[in-house]
Amino acid sequence: MVKHDPCAATVEHALQEGAVEHDPCERDHRTTATIGEVDLQLIAQGRQLLLYRCMGGRICHHRGQAGAVFTVWAPAAERVSLVGDFNRWQDTSHPLRRVGAGVWEVFVPALGAGTHYKFAIVDSAGNTVMKADPYGRAMELRPHNASKLVTARHRWRDQQWLAQRGRRRCAQAPISIYEVHLGSWRHCRGAHPGGRDGAASVGAPTSRWLSYRQLAHSLVDYVADMGFTHIELMPVMEHPLDRSWGYQVGGYFAPTSRYGSPDDFRYFIDRCHQCSIGVILDWVPAHFPKDAFGLGRFDGTGLYEHPDPRQGEHRQWGTYIFNYARHEVRNFLIANALYWLDEFHIDGLRCDAVASMLYLDYGANGVNDWVPNRYGGRENLAAVTFLRALNTAVHERFPGVIVIAEESTSWPGVTHPSEAGGLGFDFKWNMGWMHDTLAYFALD
Repeated sequence: MVKHDPCAATVEHALQEGAVEHDPCERDHRTTATIGEVDLQLIAQGRQLLLYRCMGGRICHHRGQAGAVFTVWAPAAERVSLVGDFNRWQDTSHPLRRVGAGVWEVFVPALGAGTHYKFAIVDSAGNTVMKADPYGRAMELRPHNASKLVTARHRWRDQQWLAQRGRRRCAQAPISIYEVHLGSWRHCRGAHPGGRDGAASVGAPTSRWLSYRQLAHSLVDYVADMGFTHIELMPVMEHPLDRSWGYQVGGYFAPTSRYGSPDDFRYFIDRCHQCSIGVILDWVPAHFPKDAFGLGRFDGTGLYEHPDPRQGEHRQWGTYIFNYARHEVRNFLIANALYWLDEFHIDGLRCDAVASMLYLDYGANGVNDWVPNRYGGRENLAAVTFLRALNTAVHERFPGVIVIAEESTSWPGVTHPSEAGGLGFDFKWNMGWMHDTLAYFALD
């Protein structure tokens, strides 16, 4: 099981490469309330790949007291406070303190699972914005968007699957993928779409969707009977709109609450593995929406996105583009990918809209709508660096996990190894074949 322990893999790699000076597992993150100095150094350097163990809201014990610690990155903020249902959403009672590397934290006694919270962030102009936790592991059911404290209690039973996966050579194994949007596959009988006033909750009589636990039987049994080897899920990360496929992510670390809790989602994945079915997630590292509660203008500045709109906004989609030139942002995304593999035993990631990441002029309306790279070209060199680092981190820490590129151009070396000048993906979607096939069907 050592091969599947991401902490062990991180330490082993650090010893071999000297890339990390600190064992992130030398302390129990569940019982340590304050972030350590070495963690802060690694965050500042963009090299703490287990960010989800030291950032965000986490239930813990501190100096003998049960409660929760809240940690957030907001370097340009003048003040940060914790607000939630425990303090009537007032921003005066629980201020965070700045601890270094642009990180703020606070420990609050007596808070537990189910607590709803946000960060009230005051920018340099004195404006206050209410932000969900970028590392929040659960969120309220829409239309609400607060983060929620949760604990992981699921007991995994897929050890045999993981051991076999680690020995498998993905390029040589048969693979047949059933792609599905969980909210569209099958609905509860007699349910009004979206429930009363469009705000159904899982398990309610008016709920439209099957829950993760229901899907763990009905969907998984169907896929197994059909002979597929993998289920590919359109984004299950929290997103605000029901009438979407989930590609505008509002909570990168939170499985959507539409279908149940994070542990319910773990149950779904566990049953997939017990039925010898792998799980691939559609993952969106290319862009994020402009919702006020989200990552955009997080501390009053372009933090996760580039401050120059020519480089930080996707005009066609109306979304922000991640700033891959900032190592903290690359770290956030790589840590997010590893989080799903570590905490949820995911077997593969399909990276969405890779072409939009690789080309600086993707979707631009003219020469004045984008900024060339330092060589005068259209290639996004920082995105190339990020994708190579992503694939290297995944393959080193989780042998047998596959990473797929949805790349719609003729970019060279998408599936060549990173060390050989490629991007390091295992597979690439054959978008040209798909479009040609659909065009052929349209002739009938």
